[in-house]
Amino acid sequence: MAARNDGILLAGRLLLASSLLPAAIARALNPSGFALTLAGTGMPYPNAVATASVVIGLFGPLLLALGLVPRLVGLGLALHAVVAGLLLHRFWEFSGAVARVEQELFLAQLGLAAGFVLYAVTGPGRWSWQGWWHGAERGAMPAGKAAKEPARDPAAKPARKRAAAPRGPRPAKAAA
Repeated sequence: MAARNDGILLAGRLLLASSLLPAAIARALNPSGFALTLAGTGMPYPNAVATASVVIGLFGPLLLALGLVPRLVGLGLALHAVVAGLLLHRFWEFSGAVARVEQELFLAQLGLAAGFVLYAVTGPGRWSWQGWWHGAERGAMPAGKAAKEPARDPAAKPARKRAAAPRGPRPAKAAA
């Protein structure tokens, strides 16, 4: 059961990462065009925002696919998706069919943000860099056993063991 869940988490991570890559690659190939688009929306410092968006858009999916720092990556990509939706898909400024298309694109961005938040909460699973790293720290424990073992407090004192009775031949009873 756990292996199936890890496979589903891996597939989800790869699907989320692949949904970001086409736009990120297009923005990376033409960052000045993306900065002009942002400047048209009234964004202050459009070049800096475009550069930050390109960096987040390229490295975020890579970290997501590998399963590194899931909380930071998930929440950062969720914030990026919401901000990008608010800046690029301003459906409230349009009317007719254009407004409907922009509203669908905005809601798609919110759906991506929801997926990233779920990733931040659930974590990447064992089929990730983080899962491999934490598995190596536990000392090659079989899968499933590490999850069932209770957490130990390193500051707690180990339980005292009773001293065993000495082994060897019993002394002979004295003759009375």
